[in-house]
Amino acid sequence: MIPLRPLGVGEILDGAVSTLRAHWRTVLGITLAVATVVQIAEVLLQRYVLPRAPALDADASPSEVLEQTAESLRVSMVGAVPSTLLGLAATFVTTALLTFVVSRSVLGRPVTFGDVWRDARPRLVPLLALTLLIPLIVVAVVAVGVLPGWLVGSTAGALLVFFGGLAALLVVVWLTVRFSLAYSVVMLEGQGVVASLRRSAKLVRGSWWRIFGILLLTALLTALITVIIVIPFSLIALALSEGGMSGVLEGNPEYSWSFLIVTAVGGVIASAIMYPISAGVTVLLYVDQRIRREALDLELARAAGVPGYGSASPGDTTPGS
Repeated sequence: MIPLRPLGVGEILDGAVSTLRAHWRTVLGITLAVATVVQIAEVLLQRYVLPRAPALDADASPSEVLEQTAESLRVSMVGAVPSTLLGLAATFVTTALLTFVVSRSVLGRPVTFGDVWRDARPRLVPLLALTLLIPLIVVAVVAVGVLPGWLVGSTAGALLVFFGGLAALLVVVWLTVRFSLAYSVVMLEGQGVVASLRRSAKLVRGSWWRIFGILLLTALLTALITVIIVIPFSLIALALSEGGMSGVLEGNPEYSWSFLIVTAVGGVIASAIMYPISAGVTVLLYVDQRIRREALDLELARAAGVPGYGSASPGDTTPGS
């Protein structure tokens, strides 16, 4: 699937897409199942549980506009909580399974759901802990940056919140890249949560900007693919809904069943493509860093049975071995 040497950006992206093409039954079976469950949950939450944003009054006074804006912000924040939790659950499941899809593909081994599940099952608890820990670290960093200004209040407090939030954002980006390979480490090397974070930091050291650039490019590409897929479904959903586009422009859209279902279908299709590309790039970045730092290409060649490289050693840490 990939050349056994340090990988370029194009080879990493091509490897992720090649995995999707070569093992599309297994990959799409996983991602479609996860995306469908997530979208059904979001549809039910939006229809029956989450509060709706208040209608915006064009003739409202400045104080009323402020109140409406604050209420809209509150509704958005409340709605973001279950969406975030569903996103974490989707990340957990897809990371657990797709990591081994990619690693087995790299080694030229059979890739069936049974094989992938058998490999992933022993590592689910550490992966769950890691999946919960990293967002908690992010929340803690943001709290440290924002809380002092929030407690001060007034104009000075607002400035502190702005600059503290900006500093926290930079730290979050730095930590996100620094720990980006921890998911692959915890699954493929069998290490604990803290050890995986340290191992990821070690692998990323000296290559932070390169990894940041590849992850950013991947995020932009997947976002573009998502937009291209979702926009037509959103337009169809608006055409089928009662209020149509006029309801959106007036700030009081009606989210009917037809609107929610059509947009959910678009979300399922977009997620089914986005998940494997993101997971594939992350695993291949991990493989690439180990090739560059630890000559993993030699271990991969031995594990794959390439002639002239001998046999795999009993205690190696070849991904998926």
